[in-house]
Amino acid sequence: MSGTLVLVRHGQSEWNLKNLFTGWRDVDLTELGHAEAKEAGVKLKARGMKFDIAFTSSLIRAQKTCQHILDAVGQSDLETIRDQALNERDYGDLSGLNKDDARQKWGEEQVHVWRRSYDVPPPGGESLKDTGARVWPYYLHDLQPHVLRGGTVLVAAHGNSLRALIMALDGKSGEEIVRLELGTGVPVIYKLNPDSTVASKEVLEGA
Repeated sequence: MSGTLVLVRHGQSEWNLKNLFTGWRDVDLTELGHAEAKEAGVKLKARGMKFDIAFTSSLIRAQKTCQHILDAVGQSDLETIRDQALNERDYGDLSGLNKDDARQKWGEEQVHVWRRSYDVPPPGGESLKDTGARVWPYYLHDLQPHVLRGGTVLVAAHGNSLRALIMALDGKSGEEIVRLELGTGVPVIYKLNPDSTVASKEVLEGA
């Protein structure tokens, strides 16, 4: 029996809107972000999706996205596990800075390396490789068993924590995964075989 894994990046946050490095800073969704999360739920409801369990990070923007989705599919009280293993990549000294100001301080090339390299962390922060080192074991130990038993699992998290998962699921290289753009509030649906290989993948973009 195949299981289903649904990944959703949180809706637009207040700091996404302000072009700030967010990381582990706990900022809320914007009005658009709430709407994106609700729309993700509407799309999943239209597919007849019902979840057995949900996972999200310790950050409010992901938690609210998760709740909006569960409300939309009529499962407001579903068991939901919150864990910082699914938190966004920690941007360290860049957290809270405007991205343009960071480029002025450190130079455009250096900031680009920190943002888009796989294994070079910003000062005091994590690289995508570091993020994967906490996300992937958590997935294997806590999330994957539900899917392999034929369950349907929702994960509402962040751009880089989800990139780390997708890298492993899709077998992408570090160079490939840093180029992957994940839209806010866009569900990605995986069907997994009992041996944990991917049977199918679908991205629910557009109306």
